[in-house]
Amino acid sequence: MATYKEIQAFVKENFGYTPKTCWIAHTKEICGLSPKVAHNRNKVNERVFPSPEEKQEDIKSAFRYFGMI
Repeated sequence: MATYKEIQAFVKENFGYTPKTCWIAHTKEICGLSPKVAHNRNKVNERVFPSPEEKQEDIKSAFRYFGMI
């Protein structure tokens, strides 16, 4: 499984922006993958910064590239 840094690098190279790690974690949740839970997260079932819908497909492209989905 690819690291968050590898996913960020792939998205930056192919789509021109760096996704937030919380967007990657949210997209992992949507795809049925198990994201890491941050040690400083206050509410486990609530997202402060959910992944924007227009960015999710770019992150999913990275998941497909790395063979995660």
